[in-house]
Amino acid sequence: MIDSDIYQRWPKLTPALPDPAAPFYPEEECDWEALWSKPVVDETAWVCPGAVVLGRVRLKAKSSVWYGCVLRGDDAFIEVGEESNVQDGSILHIEPDQPCILGDRVTLGHRVTVHASLVEDGAMIGIGATVLSRCVIGHKALVAAGALVLEGTHVPPGTLWAGVPARQIRELSPEQKERMAKTYGHYVNLAALYLKRFGRGHIEAISRPLKADALPAPGPG
Repeated sequence: MIDSDIYQRWPKLTPALPDPAAPFYPEEECDWEALWSKPVVDETAWVCPGAVVLGRVRLKAKSSVWYGCVLRGDDAFIEVGEESNVQDGSILHIEPDQPCILGDRVTLGHRVTVHASLVEDGAMIGIGATVLSRCVIGHKALVAAGALVLEGTHVPPGTLWAGVPARQIRELSPEQKERMAKTYGHYVNLAALYLKRFGRGHIEAISRPLKADALPAPGPG
């Protein structure tokens, strides 16, 4: 369970929320406040134009989110650690009281999905891989391209997992570990170049507080 104070402390786009729409299925709870929560983006983080960063999302220093990604923090929260990169077309999402957390210096290859799981420092998820809910990807572990990590799986630190469903293949070689380190470093440098070239205007708009006249008009129900 997540400490509820995290939700209360999370900054909002507006101090007074409008009333939510009446639910079609009252037994299925949704988090109205999450949709009005402000993404927290470090000034050194890069988000490409067109990426969706919504709700309770925190992007730490020198992290990067690339073209076509979706980080949908409409329930618990999403956190991308320092110097981590979320490459093109990747999706991060959560479950109620189950966040999605990437540690520091994590690499997600193109079109990766990580759902309500923890990816520890220095790990890499290869192109097109899927990590289902409540998994832990250990420190400096590698999930191979196209792998499917089943719900609740714990991937030990420093190991290679591959396949559908994914299973442990072996421990990582020194060469593989070196390549993983070079990848996150490359994306830290690349993000700095993009920030210099394109600026932060579109990123700041993600977290800009809403003015009263920008709030939606009351609707039916």
